Amino acid sequence: MNKRLRALFLATTWPRHDHDIALAIQAQYRVSCRMPDFARLQSAALKSELRASLRLTSRTGCSPEAALRTTLAASAGAGAGADADTVDAALVKMLAARDALRLADCARSAAIARNRAGPPAAWRGWFDGSAQPNPGACGIGALLKGPAGEHVAISRAGGYGNSSEAEYRALIALLEAALDCGAHDVTIYGDSKVVIDDINGPFAGAVVSLLDYRAGALALMARLPAVSVRWIARHKNGEADALSQRAGRALACSDRPGAS
Repeated sequence: MNKRLRALFLATTWPRHDHDIALAIQAQYRVSCRMPDFARLQSAALKSELRASLRLTSRTGCSPEAALRTTLAASAGAGAGADADTVDAALVKMLAARDALRLADCARSAAIARNRAGPPAAWRGWFDGSAQPNPGACGIGALLKGPAGEHVAISRAGGYGNSSEAEYRALIALLEAALDCGAHDVTIYGDSKVVIDDINGPFAGAVVSLLDYRAGALALMARLPAVSVRWIARHKNGEADALSQRAGRALACSDRPGAS
């Protein structure tokens, strides 16, 4: 129940019995109108969150619904000490965001299926990211080549994060370069199974900690006429790896005492 209705309930002078009834109605109103039901939570949860909630049920003996609600509240950023209204608001906001991501996934699924199995396109790109240590300072590298001899090399710092975040940042930088060049029919290669499987897989299997990166990459891919992202072995991704390592070495040198 919103704050205005709650104040109205509590400001009214009720006989004791009726006051209890009013509070019960208030609680039921909040449950029915604010809190997402179990089926809604199950449909929105990622596979990793469903597994985590099952482990929580097994470990604590709580109900499956309570375990899933607790798991998703943590994903939504509501801490263990948050009150019920804060948790509900965080869940509703997160579920709305995930609905939008699922719709975007559905809109792109047919194009992904077509592009993944086809021959290499006219534009080709490679990306790689590294973190030293892991997590630590990130270096990103990417290379874009076009049919008319276009050649764009990217080698720069990628902020702080783990290796998968660095890989995603490199992919996003490459996609941005492709858009700047007006590229179309782009085939992109990377050696990170985590990122390749995450970007090509269904939303339900997405990595929770990488959701924002995944959404950013998919938004850029949606702006390209046709694009596919494919996995290659690391030894076939040498140019992007070298660009990434160059950025990492530059970062290491800049961190040394006396470096300008």
